[in-house]
Amino acid sequence: MTIEVGDSLPDGKLFEMTPDGPKAVAVSDVFGGRTVALFAVPGAFTPTCHNKHMPSFVDNAAALKAKGVDEIVCLTVNDPFVARAWGEATGADKAGIRVMCDADAGLVTAMGLSFDGSGAGLGQRAQRFSAVVRNGKLTALNVEDAPSKAEATKAEVLLGQL
Repeated sequence: MTIEVGDSLPDGKLFEMTPDGPKAVAVSDVFGGRTVALFAVPGAFTPTCHNKHMPSFVDNAAALKAKGVDEIVCLTVNDPFVARAWGEATGADKAGIRVMCDADAGLVTAMGLSFDGSGAGLGQRAQRFSAVVRNGKLTALNVEDAPSKAEATKAEVLLGQL
């Protein structure tokens, strides 16, 4: 079953790179008690993610924060080393976007928002989606109907939902 607006995010762990190496972080610690603009991508450095989806959030980071977003989180099904390199390569790190890993696709699978990309050599991946999360609950959710699209999930759409 796919998560819906009004539902709480499932429990789980995400990973991110720190100066001391990869660190596990509880989903509740990332999304609890504040407003987060969340977007998920099938994979770092993939064409649509790299050239369309991430840039929409880098370009609109200040506008999202001006509308009451405490943090912008990008979720990718990659390892923390790749996520850090991608954040640096796209300017996400300088824009204040927290690139986090759902390395085994556990969270997106629990949300009903994963797909099997094995046919393209990718394994389990996140569907492309964006959401507003307030105190751990979805108040807006946008899901693309194909991994190659980044229209319904771009930052400009979330700006209109805040």
